[in-house]
Amino acid sequence: MISSVGYYFTFGFIGIASGVIVGTSLAAFLAVLDVIPRVAQLLRIRQKIILETAITFGAVLGTLVTVLDIEMWLPGFSAIFLGALMGIFVGMLTAALTEVLNVLPIIALRLGLINYVRILLVALILGKTLGSLLYWLLPQIQ
Repeated sequence: MISSVGYYFTFGFIGIASGVIVGTSLAAFLAVLDVIPRVAQLLRIRQKIILETAITFGAVLGTLVTVLDIEMWLPGFSAIFLGALMGIFVGMLTAALTEVLNVLPIIALRLGLINYVRILLVALILGKTLGSLLYWLLPQIQ
């Protein structure tokens, strides 16, 4: 039987090690694919350090809120604002990643849909938006 100190030490070590692995992997992923410079270019930010600092600050703040189980009492309408910010971030990151990897042209070429790339892009955007809306507005279907 593990003592309570050993229990907390073991699971604390596993948690920290897992966080380091995931964080390092994400940093390597973003660095190798040059996602941050592409997002900075899309946002017309001249100094990449601003974007890097914002992403780092958001990651640290999100980690602290999750790990320390911090509760925030915000008015209901603030969920719309925060959700929009999160959606914009994920959308920009996805757009930059897609552009870096040239996913859409490759898919369109392989499927013989090269003349329909715009329609394919709109279909992907609408599908993702509809899926997100269904997920958040109809929790019983989860």
